[in-house]
Amino acid sequence: MAVKKNLRKASLIGTTCIFVAGLGFLWQLRETPEKKEIRKLTTIAETRRHLSSELGQNFQSNLLLPKATLTIDGKVVDANIEYTIDSELQKEADKLLKQYKPDYGAIVVLDTTTGRILAMASQQNRGKDLGNLALRATFPAASIFKIVTATAALDKYNLSPDTLIMYNGGNHTLYKKNVMGDVVNRWTREITLRDAFARSINTVFGKIALNILQPDDLHEYAIRFGFNRLIQSDMPVDVGFTDIPKEKNFHLSEIASGFNKVTTMSPIQGAMIAASVAELGTMKVPYIIDRIKDQQGNIVFQAEPVNAATTMTPAGAEELKILMEDTITRGTSRKSFRALTKNRKFNDLEMGGKTGSLTGNNPAGKTDWFVGYAIGENSRLAVAAITVNVNYWTVKSSFLGQRMFQSHFKEYYNQKSKKFFNASNVEKN
Repeated sequence: MAVKKNLRKASLIGTTCIFVAGLGFLWQLRETPEKKEIRKLTTIAETRRHLSSELGQNFQSNLLLPKATLTIDGKVVDANIEYTIDSELQKEADKLLKQYKPDYGAIVVLDTTTGRILAMASQQNRGKDLGNLALRATFPAASIFKIVTATAALDKYNLSPDTLIMYNGGNHTLYKKNVMGDVVNRWTREITLRDAFARSINTVFGKIALNILQPDDLHEYAIRFGFNRLIQSDMPVDVGFTDIPKEKNFHLSEIASGFNKVTTMSPIQGAMIAASVAELGTMKVPYIIDRIKDQQGNIVFQAEPVNAATTMTPAGAEELKILMEDTITRGTSRKSFRALTKNRKFNDLEMGGKTGSLTGNNPAGKTDWFVGYAIGENSRLAVAAITVNVNYWTVKSSFLGQRMFQSHFKEYYNQKSKKFFNASNVEKN
């Protein structure tokens, strides 16, 4: 009897072990590759939030420390930190701000495909120290918000770049009578969406918000582009803000056109917005820490790209590109980009951008924006450049953006030209 009981017990234990092992096997089967990827990216996001907390004060002071004592996965590590910064681009961004000396200025360059921060420069020449301006979202977004409005119109209501819109009033003003009224008279003009975007005509975008979009549309696309939500970076980036009314009124037209001081954003967010256009609607989380090693050289953290949002459909992005390309070739930044657009060496470089300007309060002064992208054969960049000047202009932000693109792609196109020239000589000989 005792032997039988022991056999039954052993059988029961064996069956239990098999059952538990079977559950483990079934769990592995249930955890699909997609779930594993989500779990991995969630871990990366959590680590980045932790790094932002531990190193945030350094980033706000423009310090990229090569060594620090960090807590990684619950363990204290004397860490060696490797950053994503491209030394040549960083040198160019720092040089431009020192050369032109805006009262306040910042430049951010992103790799659009990954979210890697390739350059992050910040400088101020007056007032109390505001820290790293690239991380601050106290700047009025101004006409950069027209990207949000245009995307909603293209993406959701099937407007095209060549859709004609009638309007009254000046190109850079915004008056209630012109936006809210539908009077057609001898002063009424007609303009395509692409031209209105390229020339940044406020009244047109105010009318789009009132006559075509719904308030919920603007709210939806503002969230997609990063307003009113935390950027899950490894740096403490301020949250961009907007306040979209729930009713169709004049304030809605002010928000849609960017002609207000309510909507604010950071240069980091500006670069993210431009990058998402280059990537046909996929917005990546920006990051500056590439990897972390312990004292023995073991990798304790390795960064990977993480999607932040889908800002638009690929079809909508292709049409938005047309608007942004026109800004550079025929619109508000055409003079700044003439050195690139008129240079045949850069003919196959695809570029687009948006400018914006408005007097802000924090810091006080005339804020000037440029956000844009450049797509080359081997790399894709997004740039956000901002300057704030109190008394007089020192440099246009669109010029800073153009110089950053030129700095990055110049060497590649120089080498390409040399190869073409050498090949031509060989053929002639």
